[in-house]
Amino acid sequence: MSIILRFRSKDGMFRINADTSSSFQSVVDQLLNKVPSGIDINDVTISDKPNGNNDSTTKLGSLVDKQVSELNLKNGDLLYINYGGALATPSASTQGGSAPINSVRSNSTTTTTPTSTSTSIPISKVSAHGPINVDQLPVDDELDKLDGMIQRPISSMCRHGSKGMCEYCSPLSPWDESYRKEHSIKHISYHAYLNQQMAKFNKKELASSYIAPLDNPNYAIDLSCNEGHQPYPRGICSKCQPPPITLQLQKFRMIDHLEYANHSILNDFINVWRVSGVQRFGYLYGRYEKFDKVPMGIKAVVEAIVEPPQSDELDGITLLEWPDEQLVDEIAAKLGIYKVGVVFTDLTDSGQKDGTVLCKRHKDSYFLTNLEILMAAKFQIANPNRTKYSNTGQFSSKFVTCVISGGLQGEIEPRSYQVSTSGEALVKADLITGSTQPSQIYVNESNDVRYVPDISYSKINEYGLEVKSNAKPTFPGEFLLVSLTDSFPLDPHPMFTTTPGYVIENRDFLGDVNYDFQNLSTLDKFLKSHGSDLFDFHLLIYIIKLRILSQDECELLIKYVKDRQEQDYLQLIGSGGWMSLLTILEHST
Repeated sequence: MSIILRFRSKDGMFRINADTSSSFQSVVDQLLNKVPSGIDINDVTISDKPNGNNDSTTKLGSLVDKQVSELNLKNGDLLYINYGGALATPSASTQGGSAPINSVRSNSTTTTTPTSTSTSIPISKVSAHGPINVDQLPVDDELDKLDGMIQRPISSMCRHGSKGMCEYCSPLSPWDESYRKEHSIKHISYHAYLNQQMAKFNKKELASSYIAPLDNPNYAIDLSCNEGHQPYPRGICSKCQPPPITLQLQKFRMIDHLEYANHSILNDFINVWRVSGVQRFGYLYGRYEKFDKVPMGIKAVVEAIVEPPQSDELDGITLLEWPDEQLVDEIAAKLGIYKVGVVFTDLTDSGQKDGTVLCKRHKDSYFLTNLEILMAAKFQIANPNRTKYSNTGQFSSKFVTCVISGGLQGEIEPRSYQVSTSGEALVKADLITGSTQPSQIYVNESNDVRYVPDISYSKINEYGLEVKSNAKPTFPGEFLLVSLTDSFPLDPHPMFTTTPGYVIENRDFLGDVNYDFQNLSTLDKFLKSHGSDLFDFHLLIYIIKLRILSQDECELLIKYVKDRQEQDYLQLIGSGGWMSLLTILEHST
């Protein structure tokens, strides 16, 4: 049976449709859509009396596991909610009686909010427990132990002794807006954002309950909604349909910086374009580390670029099936590295015969094309960030997309980006696609399995005012992008140090321009000229791919490359598999 419940708050009266056979969760979902955004659910209380005392007041989150019928609620009941300050004042008349809220109080439950737009922070779940048990990356565990507070020295404005503290020298939070602007930091870091959300949703005085501070937005319609109507597209309700979406530039970034362990890694990758004129694509293998130039920052350190099978052209790339991907990932994992992103070239010679290239990507054109944004989002979705601070164990992604293109002065430069959490959600829900204009994202139409809500995007104009525009049929792709900084280390300490390195994989097509490619001949030549210097990722992959060495001998080779112990090398070259490899190479040349 369908009933109407009335909720009075300091912001007015809200009317909620409810079904007595549904859970009270559905009522809370509708209610949280009506109250002002950013409300801490730990602070929301509900009572059947206008001036509720401790006996008649209950936490809203403690009721969500109950059925509406269990709460003895009747059509027209008036309830009072409070989310800061005094309880709402009663209306002149009440109809339908009041509900005995205190009779159904429970100690701890979980509750989920409805999918929110990108302008608000979704509250995922409330429980009496803390973060879930998830195997995070080492850099996340390391940063979890830090409070991230920004220490400041005593300044000329201070009027106290060395042991005192005032507003001019007290530590700042890692998300402090003034500090970010003063140091030209475009986005706060992921862990600064995490700490900000923890401070917002999990206050010390409310330590008995915990809200997971991270939650991915979800813009897809629920095709299995059981609220008593026919499934979409024949029926729809406020519970199963996504709310209107307002896109804004994301204020935080999962990764702050991309660093190539040495210059030759990127230079060798770009050389394909230099010798052939065609574009190239590669996977970035490395690890994530602390980045001290941003409060609680993280950088991706690239140790190698692996180039999968691909069909390269002057103006594009087609990726082919990569049967060795799992093997490469396993070898990398044993070395302590993994995929941290992708890189591709978009280079066109300027024709000036001075080594310069055309600058095609800038603020008046685009930074990534719409198809590149969709590609980056799909890579991020396939490589989620593991975190114990989300009830799903995942939040966004640390995966980076780097494009090598022309700078404003005609120089070749890397530029790195990530797609926002809103962009990931739009791609997951199949709400967007590419358009004929590279800088614009096209909003799809609704169909039998896809419901497209109202989508708008908000920006600050030249007068400092927020302007909201309709995103349909297209909107600028920049609203889905977050930019990173790039660099090479001043004092490089790369994992792979062989110089010159072994031939890079899948470059057979370059044979027409006298370019070596991987085969037994180039391997024999390399081993004879380098001796024990085997510290090259591409060499390691090729030797293991030959399947001449046994599993134990492969493990020994990997151990030698990782630890660089002479006894491992001596044991390796004395093994039967290594002698067989040398014999095969001797007879193949």
